[in-house]
Amino acid sequence: MAKSLVLFYSRKGTNYVSGEIKTLEKGNAARIAEYIQKAVGADVFEIKTVEPYSDDYAACVEQARAEFKSNARPELKSYLESLDGYETVFVVGPNWCGVYPMPVYSQLERLDFSGKMVCYAVSHEGSGLGGVPQTMPGACKGAAFGEPLAVRGSNTENAEQTVAEWAKKAVA
Repeated sequence: MAKSLVLFYSRKGTNYVSGEIKTLEKGNAARIAEYIQKAVGADVFEIKTVEPYSDDYAACVEQARAEFKSNARPELKSYLESLDGYETVFVVGPNWCGVYPMPVYSQLERLDFSGKMVCYAVSHEGSGLGGVPQTMPGACKGAAFGEPLAVRGSNTENAEQTVAEWAKKAVA
């Protein structure tokens, strides 16, 4: 099996889940990333911002909207500098404002995806992939793309088999 990498951004704390605000001990995208790692033995790189998002859902939404409107690229605590040695790159994150959170693009746009297969997964509460498919070619220059996956956030605890099958198919 070729070497794979999971790049992910996730947020725990208060989140919108099935029409309610609930506190998550682990973010939905983090669960998806773990399922991929377990299924295909991928390396994992978590995208973390220097300035964390608020634990309060409403405040986080306002910050995310402002970043989306200004097309911001928040500073990260660390950056992955190269994809050398990886054949398949899984990108995982939530759907915020119809796309990935802006920190995901802070990381993706720094990398050369030439010759890499990118398979991306999105957690959501009803908006599916949103506009993520339209943003990925510009963010992952040179990449080929596999089939994307959308997982309803409120279902991530029960989605391990679905995610594992998708990931295994991507690296087959």
